[in-house]
Amino acid sequence: MKEFERKQLLERVNREGATIGVDIPDRIDVQGEEVELRDFVFEIKRRDTVPEGEKDRVEQAKKNLRRERLQRLQQIEDNEVSYEEGQRLVESIVGIDRALNALEQLRPANLEQESQLQEAQDRKRWMNFLKQALGREKSSRSSRGGR
Repeated sequence: MKEFERKQLLERVNREGATIGVDIPDRIDVQGEEVELRDFVFEIKRRDTVPEGEKDRVEQAKKNLRRERLQRLQQIEDNEVSYEEGQRLVESIVGIDRALNALEQLRPANLEQESQLQEAQDRKRWMNFLKQALGREKSSRSSRGGR
């Protein structure tokens, strides 16, 4: 592959917004094992949070996807493939990035619970503050009015 073609492929991988409009691949070979990537991502994403029992599985999948992405990118960077193969690798890398983005957006279930607890505590503190502020205001009015 020519140098300008290699740079063009690398620019496409690293371009801001490269994953916009890109589908997650149905299947992908990750670390020598075929993975039903789209089904996996949508199964996890459907829950909106990562259940405690699935956390390790999701973290391992993200780790494997990152490793696979790096290996594919390295093949292009080292100019080990033809331009056509480089194009296929770029498509797969962008698909991996899309899957990683979807998985990174998930929140662990315990973070959601912590967030809800924090909101409840904030509301309680706010209400206590308002009660105190309004209570003091009432007592100072009555003391002024009695003078």
